[in-house]
Amino acid sequence: MSDSAPRPLRIGILGAARITERALVAPARAGGHRLVAVAARDRSRAETFAAAHGVERTLGSYAELLADPEVEVVYNPLANGLHGPWNRAALAAGKHVLTEKPSASNAAEAEEVREAARASGTVFMEAFHYLFHPVTRRLHELLASGELGELRHAEALVAIPAPEADDPRWSLPLAGGALMDLGCYGLHALRVLAPYAGGAPRPVAARAGERAGAPGVDEWLDADLLFPGGATGTARCHMAYDRLEMSLRIVGSRGEATAPNFVLPQLDDRVVIRTAEGERTEHLGIRSSYAYQLEAFAARVRREASLPLDADDAVATMRLIDASYTAAGLSPRPRTAP
Repeated sequence: MSDSAPRPLRIGILGAARITERALVAPARAGGHRLVAVAARDRSRAETFAAAHGVERTLGSYAELLADPEVEVVYNPLANGLHGPWNRAALAAGKHVLTEKPSASNAAEAEEVREAARASGTVFMEAFHYLFHPVTRRLHELLASGELGELRHAEALVAIPAPEADDPRWSLPLAGGALMDLGCYGLHALRVLAPYAGGAPRPVAARAGERAGAPGVDEWLDADLLFPGGATGTARCHMAYDRLEMSLRIVGSRGEATAPNFVLPQLDDRVVIRTAEGERTEHLGIRSSYAYQLEAFAARVRREASLPLDADDAVATMRLIDASYTAAGLSPRPRTAP
């Protein structure tokens, strides 16, 4: 490594979640970063994870990981309800934090995380990795250039086949539900269109279906949104769908563009554009959105580069999630004790 190259991040991992391999381990290896430590409630799981993924050592508890002076960045992929408590704790320990979304169980808790981030002075980012991929950047470019005209409508569908019945995503005490796990992507993707729509959208109506045997937990939720400039939006999510679908469609006064898989563009990197001149398909590359994300995060930590995601953004997203739950007749998620 040359003297001018940024120093590798020294990363500690909370838990041994399945998403960590693709969301962090692979990008960290590619970027030359160190996986310093992992801690899990079951130490044997942490040891198995460390051996499989080249983590330097295991620690006996989350608190021990936060106290480790060699860990400078904490990655939090725990169950949704544990995001808020451990994000606050990591920030209070002076760590930079990359957290899986959402940042907390509800907006009030997200505001507490934001206060902790302000007090710590460290970097805090919610892992909306899709935003860093050229697929999403291209959709925004098409609006900014005027090729699609004025934004009229945007719609997102984020759906997967059902997780197992004992999956924490079906647990209300752990802040589970389709909107928390999946729909947050669609709401976020529509919310970041605010510069092209006169401001951020608000929900005007929503509908939801509860998971059988899990009162209060949404198996699916559809939210109808309205932007200040008059454009409309629909964010749909389903956690017991017949297939994986993660599409985003943007309709303007002069044309439309669709990303068939904006959440995981490494699986489908197409943007399909339709205007009066005809239809064309652009391929934006299958490099992982998680790799782009970790690069951007590292650049912020090491070089104070700008980031489009911070604690303020996380609060705005969580407020929209809470408002969508309320509009659908469900309660926002309760906070969880760590």
